Amino acid sequence: MKISIPVIQVLVAVLFIISGLIKANDPLGLAYKMEEYFELWSTAAVNKKGLISFFDFFHNQSLPLSIFMISLEIVTGVALLVGWKKRFILWLLLLLIIFFTFFTGYAYLSGKFTNCGCFGDCIPITPLMSFTKDIILLAMIAFLLAGQKYIQPLFSKRTRTIMLTGTLVFSLALQWYAFTYLPFVDCLPFQKGNNITEQMKSPPGSLPDSIAMRFIYEKGGKRYEFAPENLPADFNTYTYIDRIDKIVRKGNAVPPIQGFILKGVGDIDSASAILGMPRGVLIFSKHLKGDWMEDLKEMYGKISNTVPVFIITSTSMNTAANILSKNGINGLQVFTLDNVAVKTAARTEPTIYYLEKGTVIKKWSGKEFDEAANYILKNKFKIQ
Repeated sequence: MKISIPVIQVLVAVLFIISGLIKANDPLGLAYKMEEYFELWSTAAVNKKGLISFFDFFHNQSLPLSIFMISLEIVTGVALLVGWKKRFILWLLLLLIIFFTFFTGYAYLSGKFTNCGCFGDCIPITPLMSFTKDIILLAMIAFLLAGQKYIQPLFSKRTRTIMLTGTLVFSLALQWYAFTYLPFVDCLPFQKGNNITEQMKSPPGSLPDSIAMRFIYEKGGKRYEFAPENLPADFNTYTYIDRIDKIVRKGNAVPPIQGFILKGVGDIDSASAILGMPRGVLIFSKHLKGDWMEDLKEMYGKISNTVPVFIITSTSMNTAANILSKNGINGLQVFTLDNVAVKTAARTEPTIYYLEKGTVIKKWSGKEFDEAANYILKNKFKIQ
């Protein structure tokens, strides 16, 4: 135990630090994943107003909760590594891993999630892998609690305090930057260099769901299910009820970008037309809220004569048109898009994309309208 405890101490600490740093690259992504959980639980809590209010509260606080959990993960990992207040930190880590295990266990057992978000979008792992990882970590932390006397502090008390303070400041600064100016490392399907049209296709070599047709018949007050090739010889004596399609083997033919349907006037999907344009600027925004309307107006005035500009939002057409009109922005075409797709594309409010034939050439946060306008005016058409 004297030898194994320090080894496990380092492994657990490093795993928490790496996990936290990966999520700190995109705190909004973790917040969205938490929202999925709280929305699901709120919907399931039918006729239980107290639970619905409880889940709705945390749904509305998903971003602060995400920032807190990420910072806690990184700081406790460093604290364990340097041996700062080992008893307190180990109990805190135990509570943290129980919390994580609950989420990953639910994601695995419910079958409602393909990725629990435990390592962000940069390292997508299945709920089963994540649940297994948390069970192993739970056992390792319990082992550390049992042998905590072998955990020795590193450095002086003052140095450890400075390191932990610096870690907290660094983790918060990293998340602030990612939330304000887009993630440092873009692991989303809308990343620079990706062609959105290609990302809307199933990956090469993937398999679609295997569907089997089944007929439902009734006889003698009982219902029977038959495959077309296994109908009974006397099926004419049965009463036909229904025909269903059952998934007998789940495939993996899921495109990286789903639901990218741009609806404008008349509810016509204009995605292929816009993505086929030689050049285009897409501004993704969930609700067109914020203090950036004046910046949008200025940028639109600069570039509208050289490149088509579109607003892509999950709010209604009428609401978007009214907001733009109130801010003196006229002629800017609006398209609506599924809220999940908008949240994936817009990691800041808003996010500006410059496309050439559907390929993402460059993207900017809502704080960089001037930079976007200058780049677009100077940029030459690259794709032939």
